Amino acid sequence: MSDQYRVYGYRWVVLGVFMFANLMVQMLWISYAPITSLATEYYGVSTLAIGVLSMSFMIAFIPLAMPAAWVTDARGFRPAVTLGVVLMAVFGVTRGLAGTDYTLALLSTIGIAAAQPFLMVTWTKMPANWFAPRERATAVGLVTLASMTGIAVGMAVTPVLADLMPIARVQLLYGGLAAVAAVAFLALGRERPATPPCPAEMQERTLMLDGLKHVLTLRSFLLILVVAFVVMSTFNGVTTWVEQIIKPRGFSTTEAGTMGAIMLVAGIFGAVVLSALSDRSGRRVRYVVLALTATVPGVLGVAFLSSTLLLYVFAAVLGFFLVAAFPILMQYAAETAHPTPEGTSNGLIQLSGQVSAVSVYAMEALRTADGSYTVSLLLLAALLAACALAVSRLKDVTAPADAATTTR
Repeated sequence: MSDQYRVYGYRWVVLGVFMFANLMVQMLWISYAPITSLATEYYGVSTLAIGVLSMSFMIAFIPLAMPAAWVTDARGFRPAVTLGVVLMAVFGVTRGLAGTDYTLALLSTIGIAAAQPFLMVTWTKMPANWFAPRERATAVGLVTLASMTGIAVGMAVTPVLADLMPIARVQLLYGGLAAVAAVAFLALGRERPATPPCPAEMQERTLMLDGLKHVLTLRSFLLILVVAFVVMSTFNGVTTWVEQIIKPRGFSTTEAGTMGAIMLVAGIFGAVVLSALSDRSGRRVRYVVLALTATVPGVLGVAFLSSTLLLYVFAAVLGFFLVAAFPILMQYAAETAHPTPEGTSNGLIQLSGQVSAVSVYAMEALRTADGSYTVSLLLLAALLAACALAVSRLKDVTAPADAATTTR
């Protein structure tokens, strides 16, 4: 019957290889942040030049987000991710072969950065193709988990590896792992199951341009774009400048890597736990408000604390709630934007987040004479509090109740 639908066990395989690809692109992104000082000496460039290797991912996302969304909505989830993983693998390897040549390393990094939008704008599209509606925030949370794991591993492992081998060899190792992730997705990734996972009325989507016109008239969606910008400004700013933020207080490069890893591991748990609670309750707004509010003390702790133990505790609080906000926010955006295609709505959310490259650069510009990032971190804390207040006035989207599904 045309109205029959079910979810398949194979959805976890597709999700798994998709998570692996997202894990690797984030590891490639963050791999210079915890070794900024070592990288400046290795390549013979400035601290800002090393920061550009991370910021290029955010900069490249701006012109490529909507083309990636178009590929996702017009051609499908698998073709978009395929293009992304191929770019990631090729340029991940070439960056490792660049040696001490900063220019070649930068060009390769730009190539990897071009791959990222084709992976990130599909975060809600893949669950929409394979998962029942009440599982989708959890699925997006698991993709977020993979991304945060990639960042956490990059933060914690890169300083250790950089002490054992040249930076180019570290990058070649990461590039090889990216190639493995690409092969895994090409072999196992599928566009959609034989039978849809939800009723037809929950699958219908408009054309991309019509959906874009629709979604940009929604005040709630426009607010979500602002919140995504603030959340990602905080996340990208702290992770990009992690070593420089705490170094003036006497912390070492290793402690910076440990702090970053703790923040991200906590974020992994936060993304899974709060997303699952959101799915179970069918509520999004209350969990976004909770996450934004609880993030504020975490930012303040990272800005001011001089005790290593307390720094790690507040970094964990920051990571748990800040990272958890994003997958729930993205799923809420997809529900609010219906019938706008998932690629379009998610592309806009991710684009708004990646515009945070401006904030990352501004954090460096607002740095005080003694090297402190206190001014920018206080500003981010205030913006997070304001976003929590604004989101608290939104309402959850009422979705049709899920009918029974057959899993096989």
